[in-house]
Amino acid sequence: MAQASSLPLATLAPDGRTARRLVRTGQHTGHTAGMAPGHVQANLAILPRAQADDFLRFCQRNPKPCPLLAVSEPGDPLLPTLGDDVDIRSDVPRYRVWRDGMLVDEPTDIASLWHADLVTFAIGCSFTFETALLQADVPLRHVAQGRNVAMFRTNVQTVPAGAFHGPLVVSMRPLKAADAIRAVQVTSRFPGAHGAPVHLGDPARIGIADAGRPDWGDAVEIADGELPVFWACGVTPQAVIEAARLPFCITHAPGHMLVTDLRDHQLAVL
Repeated sequence: MAQASSLPLATLAPDGRTARRLVRTGQHTGHTAGMAPGHVQANLAILPRAQADDFLRFCQRNPKPCPLLAVSEPGDPLLPTLGDDVDIRSDVPRYRVWRDGMLVDEPTDIASLWHADLVTFAIGCSFTFETALLQADVPLRHVAQGRNVAMFRTNVQTVPAGAFHGPLVVSMRPLKAADAIRAVQVTSRFPGAHGAPVHLGDPARIGIADAGRPDWGDAVEIADGELPVFWACGVTPQAVIEAARLPFCITHAPGHMLVTDLRDHQLAVL
């Protein structure tokens, strides 16, 4: 079941707790763009303890794509700083399971895979600043159309740490020039959600051959007079995990985020 109702996601799940309840009970397994407006959403990477220290250093060295929101204790599936009932085993609409760098499954629950050695990393998501963009009258076509955001692998390399290395992944939103300037101003206030864009304009300059064919998410039209605007993306760890060929790892499926109880303004800086 991809969605519990034909209602817009903002109406279906106006807050984080409601969103998680719909996900946990299997009533929503689709993307979370536009869900629980004003609530922080998070990317996930769940790794064995043996790789956790290196991944922590990777996040510290690459804060644009990997702004850390929370790190669990080994074996603890709860993230109380993100919500008093958050259970990482069931509260994401769709997960990805990786073995030796290969995607092997996309379950909607990972309770059967959970064990006492796993460490969860919650990473900021650009869905967080979208409410602020809409409030600033910056139009977001994928939200208006009920689509997932478009995401692309680039030729920009991250700063390695241990086994972790690989390309930067970006999300793209097409905007008119004036809206792009406003978007830079607004998103700069959210370093915990990737902050300001990393590139504006010609996609080829960052290794994207066709902006109409995203590697993840849904294609969104770039109309005449619009610029593609690119933000660092929390799917970057998935590209890095693929490159590192980790024996085992769990992530969220792109666009299928953990919706938290934190409010967007709690990540904003003046």
